[in-house]
Amino acid sequence: MALRMWASSTANALKLSSSASKSHLFPAFSISRCFSSVLEGLKYANSHEWVKHEGSVATIGISDHAQDHLGEVVFVELPEEKSSVSKEKNFGAVESVKATSEIISPISGEVIEVNAKLADSPGLINSSPYEEGWMIKVKPSNPAELESLMGPKEYTKFCEDEDAAH
Repeated sequence: MALRMWASSTANALKLSSSASKSHLFPAFSISRCFSSVLEGLKYANSHEWVKHEGSVATIGISDHAQDHLGEVVFVELPEEKSSVSKEKNFGAVESVKATSEIISPISGEVIEVNAKLADSPGLINSSPYEEGWMIKVKPSNPAELESLMGPKEYTKFCEDEDAAH
């Protein structure tokens, strides 16, 4: 019984699932190649930033996939409020124990808020990339730019293809 519980919790942690066959003797297992979270309701850039568009505000951060590849984030450089960001242009940087990476804006607009918590707690990007680890809030200057971003299914496939290529 303990072994079955351990196997079940291990399979759950590794995102393994079984689909019982008709005979129940040979269950088919599948494993998700992309262990990171991809959330519904967000748009994703191929540079691994996400956007949550609500009314006239777009919240931007880096994806769970990106933070996972970066490793422990130790410093974040973000723009000032009231500054402008441009689609596909650098607006800041994330420094981890592995590397420093530029943050590329998935849309253009005016920065209306910066996540001040990240100055003292950059690790929020690792522990909560979609909630407490958001980076900036922007008033989009061209909301149509959101249409060029990927949805969750497309982004998941993009990550799987990218990981397979490396």
